[in-house]
This record gives sequence, C-alpha cells and structure tokens, in this order.
Amino acid sequence: MERDKRGPPPIKLFKMGDDFVHPYIPNSVPNIKKKMLEEIGASSAAELYAEMIPDRLLLKRSMDLPEALPSELDLKRHIEELFLSNKTANDYISFLGAGCWHHYVPKVCEIIQSRSEFLTAYAGGSHSDLGRFQANFEFQSLICELLDMEVSGTPTYDWGAAAGNSVRMASRITERKEVLVPRNVSPARLQILENFCGSVNRDNAIKITMVDLDLENGRVDIEDLKNKMSNKVACVYFENPNYLGVIEANAKEICDIAHGVDAESVVGVDAISLGVLASPASYGADIACGEAQPLGIRMFAGGGSCGFIATRDELSYVAEFPLRLVSLATTAVEGEYGFGQALYERTSYIARENAKDWVGTTTALWGITAAVYMSLLGPEGMRELGETIIQKSNYTASLMEDIDGVEVPFRGFFKEFPVKFNRPVKEVSRSLLEHGIIGGKDINGEYPELGEAALYCVTEMHSLDMIEKLDAALREVLA
Repeated sequence: MERDKRGPPPIKLFKMGDDFVHPYIPNSVPNIKKKMLEEIGASSAAELYAEMIPDRLLLKRSMDLPEALPSELDLKRHIEELFLSNKTANDYISFLGAGCWHHYVPKVCEIIQSRSEFLTAYAGGSHSDLGRFQANFEFQSLICELLDMEVSGTPTYDWGAAAGNSVRMASRITERKEVLVPRNVSPARLQILENFCGSVNRDNAIKITMVDLDLENGRVDIEDLKNKMSNKVACVYFENPNYLGVIEANAKEICDIAHGVDAESVVGVDAISLGVLASPASYGADIACGEAQPLGIRMFAGGGSCGFIATRDELSYVAEFPLRLVSLATTAVEGEYGFGQALYERTSYIARENAKDWVGTTTALWGITAAVYMSLLGPEGMRELGETIIQKSNYTASLMEDIDGVEVPFRGFFKEFPVKFNRPVKEVSRSLLEHGIIGGKDINGEYPELGEAALYCVTEMHSLDMIEKLDAALREVLA
C-alpha cells in the first residue's frame, strides 16, 4: 500500500501561555510555580540563574520554536512521521564500520538490559543494589577472561575514553610525560587521546609522538618506533587489530621495545576479535583497553559504546584505575561473601578534586549487556564467530580484488580492510546507494597516501548473497 504523499493531516497546535500546564514537566501548574518561587524569595525562574549565567550569554529574543503538542497521541504521530525519514542497516546492505559495527544482537541481551533493576539502577549503594554489583562483577570477570588479564573495572564511555584513561595511568605509573602512538590508530580515538593528554597546566601535559605506518603491510613501522623510543616515553599505545583492520603480527616485538626502556605497553582491542586472536596479555601488554559495543549492543545512531580497561592484579596498576572496581568481600558470617568496591577511596567519588583521575557517569548498563552476550556465546561461540568474520571478510576482499579498478592493499586483517579505487570514493559510494548498498567509510582525508580509499567492514551479518550483491554492483559501477 503506497503512503499518501500529501503527508499526515495538520496537527492542531496549542498556544502556550502563562497559564499553560505542561503534561510532561512536573510542577508546571502556574500556582505551584508561583508558590515555589515565593518560598525561596525569587520573582522568576530566570532570577535563579542570574549568578550562574552571564548576561552576555543570554538570548535577548524569543526562540523560534514550534508550539507544544499537549496531546500524547498527536506527539506520538508527529515523532513517528519524523522516524519515517530514518534509514538503518536493515534498509540497506551496509559495509560501514570504523568504530561502530553491525553485529547480531541476541534478543535476550535486550530483555536483560531492559529489566528495571538494571535499567533504572543509575547509582546507589548495597542497600539498593538489586543485583547490579554482581552483574558488574560478572562483566569484569568475563572481560578479564577474554583479555587474559586479572583486574578490570566497570566500563567507561567508549574505546577512546578507555584509551585516554589507560595512557594517563601509564604516565602516572612511570612518572613520564610522552606517549608513542602509531598512525594506524583510529583518528577519532587519537583526537580523544589528545584531549586526555592535554592540560591547562603545561607541566602536566603528556606529549604525543606519532609513529609511522608501514605502507607495505598496514602495520606499525617498527624501525620508526625504535628510533623514537627513549627513557622519556611513558608508554606505547597501539591497536590490534588496528583502525585499518590489520592484525599487528609484531605485537610482541612492539611490547618488548617498550619494555626495553621500562615503558608500559598499552593495547586497544575490539573485544569480539579475541575469540580468534591472541590475548593482549599473551604478547606482553601491561594495560589493555577497548570497545565492547560488538558484544550484544546495538549501534544506536553511532552510539551504544562501552569502553573497558584491564590490567594485571598488581597494586601499582590497581591504585591507578579511575574506574569503580567491584570485587568480592568477606562478611560477618564465616565462609560467606558479598560484593564490595575495591579501593573506593582512590576514585573521584570519594577523593573528589584530589583523586588521581576523574570518573563520572559510566556505561554500566552496556557492560551488563556485554556480560550477557559473552555468557551466551562462551569460548567456543566466540571462536566460531571470529572464524566466521575472518572467512567472510577475506572472501569479500578476494572478490573485490578481481574487479578492474579495485585494489586491496593489505592482507592479514580481521573484519575491516581498506579498498583503493581508480575513481573518487564519493562517486563509487553514491552509485552503490542506488543499488541499496552503503559502501565503506571514505578514508581519503585520513590517509591521503592510500589515494582514493574506503574502509570496508564485513561481519557475521553479511550473508553470501549480500557479499555477491556488492561484487555485482561494483562491477557495474566501475565498468
């Protein structure tokens, strides 16, 4: 049935005035507002903010806003109409990745995360725990098992924030102020690292020194890393797989080079890769961090991010964690255990401005979701999933390489890989859209040395039919 192109019938708008009672804002009844202001001795709500908001920042005119929709039904219809313009990965065959990936989400993950004891448990202590502490503990335990580490905290905002916190941890541990970062890390995460390493007080700023990309294989340029290593370096931060999807086969060598000058090795990982790739601990990483969004968390318009940090169980590391650490503790009953927060006094929740680092709102709900996902798959499921992703992504790359005007410059990747075209990426991507396909991310501006290149992502969500449709569409587009 074709939708009426004339759009929905006009909505009768309600004119807001001083006597308007907002249906969704509490205490909006005029008499109630008046009594509240009288009680605190204020003439208006604006007077309450006068000391905090300078006059120069105030808008001196009425805002151009539509009138209110007081009817819940009208509001619902209006929002649904707006949603009709949205497009999702279900409307197209999408090969986008670059930090937010399309993976399958088991329904049970969404059911658990929507339970009221988790969804509404923003804060509170043991008296209002409702299983939240145990759920956080399970997330930490599963992340440690996946990374082959011993200590992990509740999750932070995303991979970028986790990397920033990890680098700052390394700087405090070594008492050094320089970090080496390869050019094949995510440009978006690099920007976050720069924010975390910057400081109003220049004496506390951490210098970021870039290490070259080896254009032969897409990995870290080992010789350039050696040349830039010194006893002033706090850590080397690298990603495995890196932003270009390439697996850092020299990961152990990178860690050894850092340890050669008593620097720390900090590795960022895509958690879903660890079912098939070696764990960070196995090749010498001191601090591991990364992104748990692929573990049962939907993309949510680019969001749904969940960063984690993990280390060895040594006080020198644990004391520097900015995150909450949920652990086991003995109780008054012998042989009985409960959940508690380890070294809670080190966090900004207790130490405030004297804390070693700052932590605020976390993404603990996504951590609980990721814990459900990891529990469902188990080690064998994670291995099978990783193998499926590697097989599908490499098969896709092999098909694309056979097309005239296409080159896949690097091998040895996990689920993402750059593709070079003999014409502008924007032109190719526009043409693919006409075939119902969203091509890879244009990385021409990020890596101009690769020429007209796009970063393609292939996961378990891509069927053989989808991959072959991409192959056929590219052959037609590039003919």
